[in-house]
Amino acid sequence: MNTIKKLFSGIATAAVAMAVCSCTGNEFKVSGEITEAKDSVLFLEHMSLNGPMKVDSVTLGESGAFSFGGKAADAPEFYRLRIANQIINLAVDSTEQIEVKAQYPTMSAVYDVTGSEECAKIKELALLQMGLQRQVDGIVRAPDLGVEAVGDSVSSVLDSYKKHIKETYIFKEPMRAYAYYALFQTVRLGQMESLIFDPRADEQDVKVFAAVATSWDTYYPDAERGKNLHNIAIEGMKNVRIVQQRRLDNIDIDKVNVSNIIDIALPDNKGQVRRLTDLKGKVVLLDFHVFATKESTARVMELRDIYNKYHAQGLEIYQISLDPDEHFWKTTTAALPWVCVRDGNGAQSEFVRQYNVQSIPTFFLVTRNSDLHKRDVQIKNLDAEIRSLL
Repeated sequence: MNTIKKLFSGIATAAVAMAVCSCTGNEFKVSGEITEAKDSVLFLEHMSLNGPMKVDSVTLGESGAFSFGGKAADAPEFYRLRIANQIINLAVDSTEQIEVKAQYPTMSAVYDVTGSEECAKIKELALLQMGLQRQVDGIVRAPDLGVEAVGDSVSSVLDSYKKHIKETYIFKEPMRAYAYYALFQTVRLGQMESLIFDPRADEQDVKVFAAVATSWDTYYPDAERGKNLHNIAIEGMKNVRIVQQRRLDNIDIDKVNVSNIIDIALPDNKGQVRRLTDLKGKVVLLDFHVFATKESTARVMELRDIYNKYHAQGLEIYQISLDPDEHFWKTTTAALPWVCVRDGNGAQSEFVRQYNVQSIPTFFLVTRNSDLHKRDVQIKNLDAEIRSLL
């Protein structure tokens, strides 16, 4: 696992990374009511760098009243109230008397919080994030949008969201807890959640992380969270420089293609370089796959049925393996009748990023004219979709 993955461990699903800091001697209190939740267990959890850690819990009575307390740290800390998968995120800065009122099972989206400006801002961010997710889901599931249109539309929505969050929440007061929280918001595309601000490869997003890291270095120089954020920003800067240099090094006029898709050129299991654009004139099922997963065998059998049914009519499968073990991949794919190539960069593959692959397996349909037609989440009946293109 590389450094950046270690740094992100435990934050993607929690949406915010927390670290244990030394205590000030002050105390905080979180109290309130969660109605319609009689006999449910309400947890107060501290969001550490290693994920959620239970602080306390209570079985709610008829009124839903609760009260939790704890020692306040010398830098902002993050906690959450949770019943099952319903979550309310909170920030604690020094001594706080936070009151929360909500109703189960809609507490994640509908709640009142008083006593903390940080928590009020986090609520605003949480609601904005939910609205963004609804927008993205609507675009991805739109049956009349092609793959390129979906990608462009999602990118446009994300860019607009990031601009608003940067201007309104992050750059305005980067030393605040809610600015830190905003950095680690996520969006779900398919089955995978990704950070909205990408500090690994996006130069502008790295600058956003760096701005908050610099502010936290100044205001909270001993906070583990600030140190972690600083390391993320430094790692991101290194990655950006590497990517930029690779792009300069890899410009080759012989590799430039006039095509309506992003070309892929990778070695197959016999060592021969196979280009996606060489299949122009055929309907192509472009499949991103990992053979080491337990679901692989069933998936390959489904593809074999499709291949046997439609290959003679002009269907080809171009399958990209992201397996880390080259020998295992070659052995596993030796008998496959279609084009199977491997990208040794795995999940860090440039093609994974370019095709916006968010989960494995993911597939696309490509027309005979090398136009991206649809991606898997837009296809209800694969057989019917293939027949319509043949």
